[in-house]
Amino acid sequence: MLGFELDFWDYITFATLIVLGAAFLVALVFILGLPGRIAIARKHPDAEAVNIMGWAGFLAIVPWMQAFIWAFKPTNVVDIRRYPKAEDAAIDEENARLKDQGRPKEPAVDEQKKAAALHAHA
Repeated sequence: MLGFELDFWDYITFATLIVLGAAFLVALVFILGLPGRIAIARKHPDAEAVNIMGWAGFLAIVPWMQAFIWAFKPTNVVDIRRYPKAEDAAIDEENARLKDQGRPKEPAVDEQKKAAALHAHA
């Protein structure tokens, strides 16, 4: 190979570079997904949008920083289509779907059904 012989230290150097490259990729994946994980943990109503913006932010730093700030932004949801308990149940259901947990706790679903039934009778 080009007249050079590879010895033990050359192989150690290659192994070190491969480990550093893998560590960089793991750190990059962790950092890019951070806003989405924070938004899901804080039960943010726009957690999916924060997650997508965090992953798309690798193209430029500014969108990732906006997603990070957005994940921590306190939100007061005012939705005229649902009562507050039904809205909380819908947010819990969406966050459970984002976490791949399937269905949320049953009380949240029951509250949503009760609110929908109450609204239908009104």
